[in-house]
Formats: sequence, structure tokens, C-alpha cells
Amino acid sequence: MSENIEIWSGKDRADENFPVGSHLIRADLRVHVHAYYRFARTADDIGDSPDLTADEKISRLDVMESVLLGHSDTGSPSALGLRSTLAATGLDASVGTDLLKAFRRDAVKNRYQNWQELYDYCRYSAMPVGRLLLGLHGESDATHPPSDALCVSLQVLNHLQDCKDDLATLDRCYLPLDVLESEGARVEELHVHRTFPPMRRVFDHLLDKVDELNEQARLLPGLVRDRRMRLEAAIVVGLALRLAKRLRHGDPIAGRVKLTKSDVLQAGFTALRYLP
Repeated sequence: MSENIEIWSGKDRADENFPVGSHLIRADLRVHVHAYYRFARTADDIGDSPDLTADEKISRLDVMESVLLGHSDTGSPSALGLRSTLAATGLDASVGTDLLKAFRRDAVKNRYQNWQELYDYCRYSAMPVGRLLLGLHGESDATHPPSDALCVSLQVLNHLQDCKDDLATLDRCYLPLDVLESEGARVEELHVHRTFPPMRRVFDHLLDKVDELNEQARLLPGLVRDRRMRLEAAIVVGLALRLAKRLRHGDPIAGRVKLTKSDVLQAGFTALRYLP
């Protein structure tokens, strides 16, 4: 397949919950973050496309991997851009190929049986993002565990935010089926207009998991050596904590629960203690 296989949903960095290549990132590194985002956004858009069959999605993601790994030069400009970033920075291709594993899974898997299955999905869909950012800044492997925890937290928070739309548009539900069953809830309850007590208990169960992850993530800023990356990490941890709190008190079925400008300002102010 030599033609451009990429599609675009219309989403860009401004539509994300958390900063993507913000000005806290050094300008010489920001271009690599943006290249990574274009690759990830493209692969995600393919995996979520309502107009492609599962086989067509996987075929297009395979083209992206072929270009990324240097087996082909055509078909995916975003993969070619990330390939240039990997060559310039020496980062491992797994930061890209792991994402493709997650999006191939999205093409064929619409339900998750338990937390372990969901966590494994996040291992591929979320953890590579943190590892790329840390790798660009030359940070040590000691930063990986709290970064991994933060990335999984952010992914699960996003799943909770989008649970209603994911089911309505993609027939996809990331809420673990065993938790739904144990709380007396059903996937179909995501189609209603507000959250009933059984589904509220499901959300709270997952937010308990997120709280545990965020406790691990709190260690990340203190381990990051680069001053600007340390501040960026502290802000993102603060935003994760605030979004988890909003989801505790908000109703993601009644409407999308999201961060406010006040949340962003408060997270930035709190992060200032990591400047020295």
C-alpha cells in the first residue's frame, strides 16, 4: 500500500486534557514531542475510525509500523516523522510500536474482563508517552515506575471521562466486566442520562485504583533532573489529582467531566515548589 493511509479526526493538541509539548519543554525537544503526538494521534484516529473494518484498521497500522521501522518510506508521513525523531534522539522504536499494539487491540477488542486486562492495555497505550518524554530529557530508569503509574492513571481517567461516548460511537467499554458484575451494574447503563448507584460504585472502584497510581506518580517530579521537565511532570501530576477529584463528585454519564482553568492554575502554582 503506497498511498497515504492516514486519516484525521479533527482532534489536535488543544483537545487533550493535559499539555502536549508545552513551552516548558525545551524548543529543540518540542519538535520531537510534536512528531510523536502526530504519530500517536494518527494511529488513534485509525483505531477509532467508524468507517474502517477491523482488518482495514490493522492493515493501516501495519503500514505505519513498516514506515517507522524503515521497511518502507511511503504511506505514513507521521511514521516517517517519528522515524526521523528516533534517528535524531537514539530513542528505542518501542515508544512507537507499543502504541500500535494498543491501537491494533482497539480494532478488535471492545470489552475488558478485569483490571489486569485494562492495565495491560494501558501498558501499551499510555506508558510509552511518559518514557518518550523522559528519554528525550536523558532521565534515568528510576523515573520509569512513577511515570508508568502516572500514564496509566491518565489513561484510566480518560476512559472514565469518555465512557458514555466510547460505548455510543464505538461500542467499546473499558470498564472491567468483573467490576461491573460485582457491583450489580451493566454496560448498557452507560446509555442512560445519569449515573445510578451501581455504576457510581464502579466509577469509585476505578478511582480507588487511580488514587493508588497517583500516590506512586507523586514521586516522579522529585526524581526528574531536568528543571523544566520536573516542572512539567509536577503540573501533570497535579492535573491528574484534580481530575480524579472532579470525577469523584461529577457524573461522566450526564456530561463530560473535565478540568477547569482554575484547576490548571492551581496545578501550576503547586508545581512551583519543584523549581529549585
